[in-house]
Amino acid sequence: MHDFTLQELQSFDAVVTHGGFEAAARALHRSHPAVFAAVAKLERQLGIDLLDRTGYRVRPTAAGRAFHHRAQAILHEMQGLRRYATQLAMGQESDLRIVLGDFCPPGPMLALLSRFFARHTGTRLHLALEAVGGPVERLLDGEADLIVHGVDAHDPRIESIVLGKVAFVPVMAPGFLATTRRSVKPDDLRASTQAVIRDTARHGPGKDHFMIAGAHQCTVPDQATKKDVILHGLAWGHLPRFLVEKELRSGKLVSIAGRHLPGSVETLVAARRADVPHGPVAQALWEAIASDQAARFSTSPAARSTRGGTADGRAR
Repeated sequence: MHDFTLQELQSFDAVVTHGGFEAAARALHRSHPAVFAAVAKLERQLGIDLLDRTGYRVRPTAAGRAFHHRAQAILHEMQGLRRYATQLAMGQESDLRIVLGDFCPPGPMLALLSRFFARHTGTRLHLALEAVGGPVERLLDGEADLIVHGVDAHDPRIESIVLGKVAFVPVMAPGFLATTRRSVKPDDLRASTQAVIRDTARHGPGKDHFMIAGAHQCTVPDQATKKDVILHGLAWGHLPRFLVEKELRSGKLVSIAGRHLPGSVETLVAARRADVPHGPVAQALWEAIASDQAARFSTSPAARSTRGGTADGRAR
């Protein structure tokens, strides 16, 4: 048996993953005959049939499934090795672009960034604040090297470090509502103004969190402005609990959380692209966040939780 090549392994993996030679050829940007020949050569060298070609669609044999499982591990290791080599070739980055999302408690993260960039003076920090769908969009558009926000944990393009939980609670100023109900319902709020944060995402429709259908909206750029609007009795809305703990204790704000408006708990993460290489400074920052997060965020007010669930509709 002769040694097989990485290209042959990639061709076999693509056929199994995409369900056929034609689809594999498109995914690999190779010709159909080239992919077919690579897999056939791999089978000859191994002395086993990896694919069952008797049906309408090719599928792996029992031996092919077992071999594919091991081959995927090798291909994953090769991908990581390529990424590492690319990082080494890049040298130290001159700039890093970091986006903080609207429900990131700024204190702990800014303190970490201050300490980190004091040690990496050759790299300039570009810091931006984005809201709702904006942070993830900047990351996927290649406009951010790292974001601190919420992400889809199942998106294969993104890897993340969990930093903690952020509780959102619906609040209003005392006397904002005339109702005497013990448990406020969405219908009680439909005639009132709801403060929502402007989504900074540029593509597609904006994401709505906690939206009351039919309610008048007051759109604000950030959580701090939203809090001021609510404190002055101009609207009600959902705010991160860490931002309103003091006002809730003093009575300047009143929670209207209940069975019909339960609030929510969001997972805050540091996230970066999993499918692109990262330079040495970006990698060092990633490792600093990973080692620091347990100590920094486990005692943060953001880690405190309220009852789970979602409200009527979805606008933050």
